[in-house]
Amino acid sequence: MKKPSLVKKLGRFFAILVVAIVLAVVLGTFIPRPLLPAAAADPVATRHILVLKNPIHTDIAVPVDDDVRKRFHFLVDGGIPDDMAGVRYIVFGWGGRAFYLETPTWSELKAVPVMKALTLDASVMHIDVAGNIVEPHPDVAGFDISEERFAALLDFITASFQQGPNGPIPVENAASRFDRFYEANGHFNALVGCNTWTAAALRIAGLRTGWWNPLPASLDLSMRIYN
Repeated sequence: MKKPSLVKKLGRFFAILVVAIVLAVVLGTFIPRPLLPAAAADPVATRHILVLKNPIHTDIAVPVDDDVRKRFHFLVDGGIPDDMAGVRYIVFGWGGRAFYLETPTWSELKAVPVMKALTLDASVMHIDVAGNIVEPHPDVAGFDISEERFAALLDFITASFQQGPNGPIPVENAASRFDRFYEANGHFNALVGCNTWTAAALRIAGLRTGWWNPLPASLDLSMRIYN
């Protein structure tokens, strides 16, 4: 009997791999994390946070007040005007260094950042500011959380920044008037990426996500199902 050719073997391998990935994404979306809701309800929810998404990335927008400005005072020192009139949210995102810094637009997509994103890359935090954000909107999901959970979320975000002698470490030559990049803790890859960081932050905030949410669409769907 004729043995399968190498091409056929590779074809079967990639077919199995694709099926496995699709199955993992589906299960990761519909199996909640934590598996069971909290036994007791949280205190009154007084803070409204937002999850912002595009086709490949998610950010968390936290409302600005004096305490939040004090917590992230280094942003003003770095040139981000979170104390400017009209600023309502600070927007935080975590992601792969090469992809974030070397792909400002899709037309500038390069092979090396893509390969690093799929394998292993250093990480950075991206910080932006925003005025009023319209809700409801297909790319915006809002959630109400308690003061205690809000404080825990800010702790999680703070811990994501690498710390130097003078606090968080800005990435040189990677800033505009309203946004900036900082060195981050952790490494980025296809399994642990920007959207899994967002999901982890939301769980700290007391919300339920899917078990594994590598894509904005899967995170958005799981959040709408379980919260």
